[in-house]
Amino acid sequence: MTLAVLGTGIMGAAVARNWLKAGQQVRVWNRTRAGAEPLAADGAVVADTPADAVRGADPVVTVLFDAASVAEVMRAAAPGLAPGALWLQLSTVGADGADELGALAAELGLVYVDAPVLGTRGPAEQGKLNVLASGPDEVRARVEELAAPISAKVTWLGPAGQGSRAKLVVNSWVVTSVAALAQSVALADALGVDFLSLIAGGPLDMPYAQVKAPLMQQRGYPVAFPAEGAAKDARLVGELASRAGVDSSIVDAARELLDEAVARGFAEVDMAAIYEAVRSPS
Repeated sequence: MTLAVLGTGIMGAAVARNWLKAGQQVRVWNRTRAGAEPLAADGAVVADTPADAVRGADPVVTVLFDAASVAEVMRAAAPGLAPGALWLQLSTVGADGADELGALAAELGLVYVDAPVLGTRGPAEQGKLNVLASGPDEVRARVEELAAPISAKVTWLGPAGQGSRAKLVVNSWVVTSVAALAQSVALADALGVDFLSLIAGGPLDMPYAQVKAPLMQQRGYPVAFPAEGAAKDARLVGELASRAGVDSSIVDAARELLDEAVARGFAEVDMAAIYEAVRSPS
């Protein structure tokens, strides 16, 4: 089996390496070839174009920024796609984006599985993602087997598109939790209070706070989940919430803070940089 992985950023490179470790043949493509070249040392074949990457490959895996970039790359890949190939779509594209990509898959003659993942750099590199898979029941067993080297868990959610909707539910918690954490850490820092020691070990503590708060306190943000991606996801959550008749004001506030951090030059560092927008408001 030959897999084609289109997009070798933080997540794409990690899943490609884990498939290579599992003995799979992997072709990779990235918009900037330099972003894919390091995978050659792990055994991947680096392709010059999406069409070259997917030629003869099944499945095709997309790990890109948003629905527009996924659609653009898959249309570019079209000349090399095998009819009936499995398309495993791992990017966070939102509810509308997932549906639009499903229509594109039908146009291209592909079997579409909408499967965004839960997890950041660490779980991706360790092969411990949670894959939120949704698609035709007849490929469920194949998808679960395929995902084994990259995941600790595959959650099957039904028809294609349900995975992306579930991902936005989780990411609404992620972005609003980090925004709330930034508020508390910034206030504690301004007052000289040790916030983490106050909550440590009690019912108010949580592992995510123990991971993100030290980054905020040190004002250094090694990337696990880029701020730009978090801002995009917060926008998708807000749009979906509004259509579902759910108030979106909390996630909208988080998005505004993330947008501010991005505007200040923190787009490619960790989303914990939302602290910068809270600690030093414009």
